[in-house]
Amino acid sequence: MKNLLLNFLGDESPSHLTGTPPNHHHHLHHAPASEQPLAKIAIHKAVNALQESACITANPLLMGCQGEDTEWVNVEVKTSEPSEGDWVGVFSPANFNSSDCYAESSNELQDNGPYICTAPIKYMFANHSNHDYTTTGKASLTFQIINQRADFSFALFSGGLENPKLISASSPISFANPKAPLYPRLAQGKTWDEMSVTWTSGYNIDEATPFVEWGWEDQSQTKKLSPAGTLTFSRSSMCGEPARTVGWRDPGFIHTSFLKDLWPNTMYTYRMGHKLTNGSFVWSKLYSFNSSPYPGQDSLQRVIIFGDMGKAERDGSNEYDNYQPGSLITANQLTNEVDDYDIVFHIGNLAFAKGYISQWDQFTAQIEPIASKKPYMVASGNNERDFPNSGSFYLSSDSGGECGVPAETMFYVPADNRAKFWYATDYGMFHFCIADSEHDWREGSEQYAWLEKCFASVDRQKQPWLIFAANRVLGYSSSSQYAIEGSLGEPMGREHLQKLWQKYKVDIAFYGHIHSYERTCPVYQDQCVNTEKYNYSGTVDGTIHVVVGGGGSELSTFAYVDTEWSLYKDHDWGFVKLTAFNHSSLLFEYKKSSDGLVYDSFTIARDYKDVLACVHDGCGTSTLAP
Repeated sequence: MKNLLLNFLGDESPSHLTGTPPNHHHHLHHAPASEQPLAKIAIHKAVNALQESACITANPLLMGCQGEDTEWVNVEVKTSEPSEGDWVGVFSPANFNSSDCYAESSNELQDNGPYICTAPIKYMFANHSNHDYTTTGKASLTFQIINQRADFSFALFSGGLENPKLISASSPISFANPKAPLYPRLAQGKTWDEMSVTWTSGYNIDEATPFVEWGWEDQSQTKKLSPAGTLTFSRSSMCGEPARTVGWRDPGFIHTSFLKDLWPNTMYTYRMGHKLTNGSFVWSKLYSFNSSPYPGQDSLQRVIIFGDMGKAERDGSNEYDNYQPGSLITANQLTNEVDDYDIVFHIGNLAFAKGYISQWDQFTAQIEPIASKKPYMVASGNNERDFPNSGSFYLSSDSGGECGVPAETMFYVPADNRAKFWYATDYGMFHFCIADSEHDWREGSEQYAWLEKCFASVDRQKQPWLIFAANRVLGYSSSSQYAIEGSLGEPMGREHLQKLWQKYKVDIAFYGHIHSYERTCPVYQDQCVNTEKYNYSGTVDGTIHVVVGGGGSELSTFAYVDTEWSLYKDHDWGFVKLTAFNHSSLLFEYKKSSDGLVYDSFTIARDYKDVLACVHDGCGTSTLAP
């Protein structure tokens, strides 16, 4: 297959033959930072060109009067000199004119420094809803604004995105309580009977004490209080631009509380609280979740898996390059189905913020209907972690200078070290080993040793379904992006890991990174080890590899090469649902985000004795001695 692929592609030297970590600066399947919509704005080149005849107003001035965390804002634009490239930016904090600018490199500053130092949190062209704008000079725009701990203003620019000229700015608008606790993200704790609650607020610990009030859904009189730890990060924590420069925005404070000694399969309610120094309390809305089953428990258990969602704006702003068109489609479908699954794994490439820190608030708001009700387990991807000289395994600048800090702070995972984003978690009959593809996973590395320990530690009699996941394709993919490099997956991926998958009989390996869907046969060493396609039973002999990176970002294409191990491909947005009915029966379903219907599926039926059975390169030592 390798020779066939190389002949097909021409004389392209595959990077995995070098024997060294590949430098992915040149990998074509990594989106350049310019594909982040906010990166299109040359905000550091903005000049002051205020016009007395121009006016921009926003209404309402005060948002969230009834505790809402989002409002639709009407913006009216009037100018006597309209042009085709005029656009409106939403800035927060509202005072976006600044002389205190941070320069990552000297060529970034004009002679007198930039007039505006920070990119807007979103933008919309003035003719977005009024195609007569260039004739009338009038436009009415509607923006969805979420609470982001500061006030907002709207600014009208001419000169397009490349040479912005500030024409007019609105008066500030704000939320009634900009510091309110918002956007809870649940995650499994380090033990099965522990749930973590992470949220964002504007309260530092010297202003208020954070905690979670929680208890059984049907017993409001016996609520418990659990304290929360508080983290944040600063501009100096970022590794480069734009995160350190025009993309920087204060992330607020991120709080995490651990709800412990949960009863299995029990419905709990919770709300986040802050006790202010004057003795009063600020509360979030009331939420609920169902606790994890006991490891090995025989009950209906349903898991959602996907990668590479990104974020989009419901008001139509920011997305003029069609970069993340499917993220809302997937988020909407998962919200509609939220009562039909139990836990979510978003395996890397989360917000695609790429150094524009305001977008992390936007992303946590987008997934809040899901993450506030179900454990939302994440993995690290190139767009979270990678930056040159930052310790990532790959040398690309895909994170836009974030180098993992926002992701590691905004989301909790039960890792021993959150900067090393690999971890194990149990959910009933499932055992998950989540790898960090942005750190070295080759044999002899720290992560490799951990992965073997994770696989070896599971009792397959109690937890028969062993799942591996990582962002990059460490197994099999026939995408055109990898094919251009002369490979069928991440260089050195399965070369180093397949012996572990085989030895410990990993059932399914999941990957994101490639924005499409693909499922393989049970495969080992590039060969299908089972001719069945839809109903597996008994000893399977190999691992099924699934690319499920169609969570919402721009879709990837497939190579014009038929690989015998590829059973199903789909160039669309979607996600996988695993349903364990009992210890012997597992249902796999691939569902399109657009309609929630199943387009690919298979079943596994087997007993514990089938897991124990000897398979090629996965057999323990034995003797015929009596």
